[in-house]
Amino acid sequence: MYKKADNVRRAFAFIIDIAITYLVALIPFIGGVIGFFYMLLRDGLLDGQSIGKKLLDIRVITDHGAVTYGDSIKRNIIFAIPSLFMIIPIIGWIIGGIIGAIIYVVEIVKAMNDAEGKRYGDVWAGTKVIEVQKAS
Repeated sequence: MYKKADNVRRAFAFIIDIAITYLVALIPFIGGVIGFFYMLLRDGLLDGQSIGKKLLDIRVITDHGAVTYGDSIKRNIIFAIPSLFMIIPIIGWIIGGIIGAIIYVVEIVKAMNDAEGKRYGDVWAGTKVIEVQKAS
């Protein structure tokens, strides 16, 4: 049995991933594209762990095995869309930030009110976020 990831650790992991996306987006045009793909694929990169999740010892799992890039795309497409606006300097950053903030709030409320901590992206992808079990 896996232990559901703590909401605070999960939030900080997400903040780290968003910071990476927004920092990369400061590179004109290509930064927004890189940020978009990072948000889409981040949970398929390091055995179910984005950089933020890796730093905070949490992981995405599925019922059918290891997290694939397809699973990552399904669970993160809703977060990747606002990062596309980052292609447009300043106004795109503002629009993407506003749209992103609305999406983040909806997903956070869903995760906090779900017994397994699943947000809509997890429901769509058949995933959940758990604490990494350390070898004893």
